[in-house]
Amino acid sequence: MDNTIAKSRWYRLLPVAFVTYSLAYLDRANFGFGAASGMATDLQITPAMSSLLGSLFFLGYFFFQVPGAIYAEKKSAKQLIFWSLILWGGLAMATGIISNVTLLIGIRFALGVVESAVMPSMLLFLSRWFTKAERSQANTFLILGNPATILWMSVLSGYLIQAVGWRWMFILEGFPAIVWAFFWWRLVDDSPQDADWLTSEEKRALEEQLQKEQQGIKPVKNYAEAFKSRVVLLLSLQYALWSIGVYGFVMWLPSIINAAPNMTIVKTGWLSAIPYVLAIIGMLSASYYSDKTLNRKAFVWPFLLIGAFAFYGSYLIGTTNFWLSFALLVVAGGAMYAPYGPFFAIIPDLLPKNVAGGAMALINSFGALGSFIGSYIVGYLNDATNGFGMSYLFMAGSLLLSAVITLLAVRKPAAVGLPKQKELSS
Repeated sequence: MDNTIAKSRWYRLLPVAFVTYSLAYLDRANFGFGAASGMATDLQITPAMSSLLGSLFFLGYFFFQVPGAIYAEKKSAKQLIFWSLILWGGLAMATGIISNVTLLIGIRFALGVVESAVMPSMLLFLSRWFTKAERSQANTFLILGNPATILWMSVLSGYLIQAVGWRWMFILEGFPAIVWAFFWWRLVDDSPQDADWLTSEEKRALEEQLQKEQQGIKPVKNYAEAFKSRVVLLLSLQYALWSIGVYGFVMWLPSIINAAPNMTIVKTGWLSAIPYVLAIIGMLSASYYSDKTLNRKAFVWPFLLIGAFAFYGSYLIGTTNFWLSFALLVVAGGAMYAPYGPFFAIIPDLLPKNVAGGAMALINSFGALGSFIGSYIVGYLNDATNGFGMSYLFMAGSLLLSAVITLLAVRKPAAVGLPKQKELSS
């Protein structure tokens, strides 16, 4: 489809999607800064408990992905995300109020439950608004909320903790999600047919193109058939391994940097932001060329391989040269983020819309499981070995396996003809 048709979709919907996911990511990732500051001392949190708390979010996230996505697919993504915004903002603020670890355990798990449907629901939402030739870039503008948030959150959280303490950091960073819920409700529509800001011609052209794309995809009867398909099973495993690297990195990078000599929490914030600058550049570039070529796989596995080698390099350097090791961590962080847009365009390219949302939720739920494992084991290895080398090696191995599985999962680029029937068979 000519992307001049309904150009208003890009500046109407993508900024809203970006801000929404940005706020979701803010309220899950700022825990790493709370843990690196006075939170552990004030609540008497042991290193082992800190690892558990960092990973509990992903346990709640794992169990409720698919039900949330099915609700969004059958009912309303707009409604689901509206209530999620209010609830996760409230839970994030509550993190700054509680006074014991037991309540914190409940809040971290509940935050995962509330946020669980956001990612698959937003991906499903965008697949109703953007065509195959636009989807990787649309996904990237959504997921840019991840590294872009950590970029400014790393700096802001460092200053907030220094100025008002970790409690007020959580309160001040949780409140905007509640306010934004009402902007979300006013600005978005579940489908093009509901939008009074599109002309009848724009609605018709967009709907015709989306329907034409569906005709080229092998029908899949139900979720059970989709969940048993080879590509969904392999991509679920691939994303779990990928997420081990990503969230081990995200949750523990502030602590890794803060352990360096002569480091302050403000310096930690600035240095923690650097990998995400490279991540943003990589994500925009990979998604642009992925949509140009419609070759999704070629813009996923090479980046994961680069991330694996960068982590392995940091492992080999160890503590002998902090700045060289940090530079490799910057490369690893950027490389891990770059493929998100192309990756999440694979399933809507291969599966029909009646099951694509549920399939993306299943894959994302395994990503949450990998995130749980990654954030917990990285924290455990850091504590058990009194250093970071073994966790670098662990993340390198996970990314290497993820790259290999990507090559196995998607046998041919989605642009080459129509999806092969054997790719979707169980």
